[in-house]
Amino acid sequence: MAKVLDDGAGTIFVGGGGSDRAEPQSLLLKYANRHGMIAGATGTGKTVTLQTLAESLSLAGVPVVLSDVKGDLAGLSRGGSPEAKLHAPFQKRAEQIGIDLDYQPFPVTFWDVWGEQGHPVRTTPAEMGPLLLSRLLDLTDAQEGVMNIAFRVADEQGLALLDLKDLQALLVWVGQNATDLPLQYGNVSTASVGAIQRALLVLENQGGDHLFGEPALELSDMMRQDVSGKGMVNILAADRLMNSPRLYATFLLWLLSELFEQLPEVGDPDRPRIAFFFDESHLLFDDAPKALIDKVEQVARLIRSKGVSVWFISQNPADIPEDILGQLGNRVQHALRAFTAKDQKALRLAAENYRPNPDFDIAEAIQGVGTGEAVTSLLEAKGVPGIAQRTLIRPPLSRLGPVSPAERSETMNASPMAAKYNTRLERESAHELLARRAEEAARASAEAEKQADADEALFDMSRDEYRQARRYQPRAEAAPRSRSGGRSSRSDSVVETFGKSLARQLGTKSGQALVRGVLGSLFRGR
Repeated sequence: MAKVLDDGAGTIFVGGGGSDRAEPQSLLLKYANRHGMIAGATGTGKTVTLQTLAESLSLAGVPVVLSDVKGDLAGLSRGGSPEAKLHAPFQKRAEQIGIDLDYQPFPVTFWDVWGEQGHPVRTTPAEMGPLLLSRLLDLTDAQEGVMNIAFRVADEQGLALLDLKDLQALLVWVGQNATDLPLQYGNVSTASVGAIQRALLVLENQGGDHLFGEPALELSDMMRQDVSGKGMVNILAADRLMNSPRLYATFLLWLLSELFEQLPEVGDPDRPRIAFFFDESHLLFDDAPKALIDKVEQVARLIRSKGVSVWFISQNPADIPEDILGQLGNRVQHALRAFTAKDQKALRLAAENYRPNPDFDIAEAIQGVGTGEAVTSLLEAKGVPGIAQRTLIRPPLSRLGPVSPAERSETMNASPMAAKYNTRLERESAHELLARRAEEAARASAEAEKQADADEALFDMSRDEYRQARRYQPRAEAAPRSRSGGRSSRSDSVVETFGKSLARQLGTKSGQALVRGVLGSLFRGR
């Protein structure tokens, strides 16, 4: 009997015994980080293949991250059973390919951007950075420049960007101060600020307000093993996330980019440090901006040397951009249907991506393999693509299909991640700090106006007191017409006239208050 995991040889058993062949197919763990693809029409067995590969990697101690589109992969948290109706056909297949089904559960952590079917998964705009956000929002060069200015202002003024409210509030401040910023940072167009705000609104409507916040996800919490040495299987609930492709792309790129930045270079390790499986990955690339596709291709090409394995699961290889498809060395191709001319062309292209096998026509094999069977090509020694083989995929050891809400809650409550991530943190950040600054500025302005009104009233009172004193002054004191007295009277008139003129020229309450305050003190001094 074949082993699911052969630690001595560093291989995991994928399957064997196709329609008329019995040659086993194994994946060399050393080359698992050369990435892979699982493709095939609906109902041909892609999800089961994903589940069996995730199990094998977990048994090898490799942490795994899965996007669960239909909820089918949650069964990894529970062991399979030979009595289960869904597992009955697997018994015969296991005998045909020569393997014992040692049913068992796997260590699972459930994650969910909305925090409903798993622990909340969050990051912050500060961690994502202006360049990645600009690419994800498909901003122009001018708009990307404004985004960089906003992040620089936040850094220099100590404005923490922890959620979307912080970034939106900061952009409002940048727009309001657009005339003052060019001298230090360059021109800021309010039209560009408005365009960024609209793009952020789209992201928020797709659930971005849930993705951005604290506590932010620490990648080390995904890269764990349980006490038995199995790699943690991290399952991201993606049934709702698939309806928000921009948000899904945001999460995927951030995750891969963070791994690329944090993990050291390891070359070609004996086994991957972590493996990612992105189901229905064609949704990731539908209507995606070219900058986004370029970023995924760059990460897929460079992250291999970090010991990260990435697998794309889609209905047709043609759904995956050619530059990314060229990075996928391990391939499992389930049946493709060719009912139209376009389908037939896609079938021929898929067949051309395999190393020929003289025993059968690859295009015919791809069209004719049954459910649970696939045409495989796995990297061999020195990273050489293997000859295409018809392969029966090993049945899963865990439960096939979803779990009940009670079983999901049980798994979530038992996870140490619940205490760390389930409660959202609300620290003082850019939104609150800018709001406080606006309140303080408004309060200071109100106080200044109040003081100006008081000074104006004081000036008017001083002027009236002066006139009253002149009116009731004894004639004996006013009678002398000496030169000094005349100069004093004319001087008083000049001072008052000058004050009125200067106040009119200043034209503001604060300027008038200043003049009136000064002249009022002069009048009172008399």
